[in-house]
Amino acid sequence: MEYRYLGRSGLKVSTLTMGTMTFGGSEKVGHTEQDDATRQIDLCLDAGINLLDTANVYNAGVSEEMIGHALSENGRRERTLVATKVRFKMGDGPNQIGLSRHHIIEQCKASLKRLKTDVIDLYQVHEWDGITPIEETMEALDTLVRHGHVRYIGCSNYSGWHISKALAAAGARQGERFISQQIHYTLHSREAEYELVPISQDQGLGILIWSPLAGGLLSGKYRRDGGPKSGRHVGGFREPPVYDWDKLYDIIDVLVAVAEERGVSGAQVALAWLLGRPGVTSVIIGGRSEEQFQDNLLAAELKLGAEERARLDAVSQPPLLYPYWHQSFTAQDRLGRIDLDLIGPYAEEFKRG
Repeated sequence: MEYRYLGRSGLKVSTLTMGTMTFGGSEKVGHTEQDDATRQIDLCLDAGINLLDTANVYNAGVSEEMIGHALSENGRRERTLVATKVRFKMGDGPNQIGLSRHHIIEQCKASLKRLKTDVIDLYQVHEWDGITPIEETMEALDTLVRHGHVRYIGCSNYSGWHISKALAAAGARQGERFISQQIHYTLHSREAEYELVPISQDQGLGILIWSPLAGGLLSGKYRRDGGPKSGRHVGGFREPPVYDWDKLYDIIDVLVAVAEERGVSGAQVALAWLLGRPGVTSVIIGGRSEEQFQDNLLAAELKLGAEERARLDAVSQPPLLYPYWHQSFTAQDRLGRIDLDLIGPYAEEFKRG
């Protein structure tokens, strides 16, 4: 297992993170009981994973409770970094939703109790709150760090300008700033390359990726002529959404071809492609079974060649939404060089001047 620094922090995380949305979940997203959850955690820890990701809203707190139960035994907590989130509705009261100081601090205390721990390693705001002033949100997160309840803070599902406002608010009062953002980014959904990846590279944020297999669609099991009879999309769960099924299947065709040539699964290829993309720190893997976890874990060892990457890049190229001079020329590394991987088909034009 490889470990990478999470943003500009001194914290190292495994390139694979364990996702826990299925813990105590429904048939739509997957349902994992406590004994199975504990075995899956052991499987991931033994493979070198050191980061578990959850959220207070996952199954109304049950996911956090199950993690807390597992980590409280056999010294598992000492081997594990725990990341959770806050933002969504957790009760019927008017203040039990959002990113107000009240809700953030109240929910942090509740998460600590469910997780059976005295500190959350990475506390993430789950989504933008357009009502609460960002200054209030950042100050509340800073308070939690200073009081020792939280070690690091991050955001999830923010846009580029959301991140800019949050970092500016933190900087104005010399408070704690985000060290990471959690985003959706796959071979099928590469819109993050327009703004989210560039701002992460520019501002020193690590990138964690949720649903890197697009709810299982990029596992290689789903084809134009059919696929498994179970799974998130088959069960009616439509996140992440698919807007162009033909393009998805074009990507899957190339994905499966590369996988067959290498003698690995489509899921491993999709994950390995992400781990080789600029700015990516870790991808969050999940599964309904130990077999799915075991297969995904092998992606940590898979290195794709330049020709394989070129084929996958070409078939998955995102649409041109902006004139090329507005795209990713701001995606510079710390030495000020343009990252040509991020400007796709315009790299040659840029090099010609």
